[in-house]
Amino acid sequence: MNKQRIKDIFNSYGIVMVLIVLVIFFGATSSKFLTMSNIFNILRQVSIVGIAAVGMTFVLITGGIDLSVGSIIGVAGVGAAKLMLSGVSPIVACIIMLVITTLLGMFNAFCINKLLIPPLIVTLATMGSLRGLAYLITGGLPVFGFDTSFAKLGQGTTYGIPTPILVMIAVFIVGMIFISKTRYGRYIYGLGGNEEASRLSGINTNTIRLLVYSISGFLSGVAGLVLLSRINSGQPNGGSGYEMDVITAVVLGGVSINGGEGKLGFVIVGVLIMGVLTTGMIMLNVNDYLQQVVKGFVLIIAVGFDRLNQAQKNKIVATINE
Repeated sequence: MNKQRIKDIFNSYGIVMVLIVLVIFFGATSSKFLTMSNIFNILRQVSIVGIAAVGMTFVLITGGIDLSVGSIIGVAGVGAAKLMLSGVSPIVACIIMLVITTLLGMFNAFCINKLLIPPLIVTLATMGSLRGLAYLITGGLPVFGFDTSFAKLGQGTTYGIPTPILVMIAVFIVGMIFISKTRYGRYIYGLGGNEEASRLSGINTNTIRLLVYSISGFLSGVAGLVLLSRINSGQPNGGSGYEMDVITAVVLGGVSINGGEGKLGFVIVGVLIMGVLTTGMIMLNVNDYLQQVVKGFVLIIAVGFDRLNQAQKNKIVATINE
């Protein structure tokens, strides 16, 4: 096997190898790590990041970014909790909040499409504004005491499998079918690969961008409802920092920050790496602040690897053109 072949295999499946190495390492350092209860615990914990990661994948493939996902998760949680406390049924409260979070995603797209504000600035602004809104809604205090039946979404099981895991799996399956089997999926890749070429071929790029940010808002809302159900209280700081984990998981999964490249199948691996890394560090009693340092470096490494791959591809293309 020549060096180029080895390099191609590593580029294609290196992320899977990293996951395997992490599992072996933490399994060797803690006897409880590979127990079935801990595996389910990891999957349950990453379910919220995983659900939001599907929407973020669509956004990144178009060449955009959505920093507001964590704040939308928080708003969805406290909003639903407040509605249920006021007497609204859990189902109706969830529907209302999912409509609102979808509209928040549409607002991000409107600012990008019509006001021509860069996605980074738009979503950074909405991230801060929505976090402030969550505190205004709650007065800075947790919201609890709503219908206990709602806890089944985040704490219940179906055939022995935690419900949040099933929700995440369903979201990934639908997302993979959508991105790989529909013409809108092709348009999303086209927008990220070359927006001008997509526009000239007759694709309404503004509509596609509106679609992906709406999906991101909707799935962030779903993640927020699952989080609310898991902790059984609406926290004004709910979802804080999740945008970091979501973006890191998606980039680790091979989605290019330049847009046009990436597969949801590998994003699942990125999500699992974040879950294994977080749980493993907790079991090793690693300081919370050090965990943040590690996660930051993981994101830098993931983005750096993506940039190096992109530079190599550009070099190959330039060589062929010569």
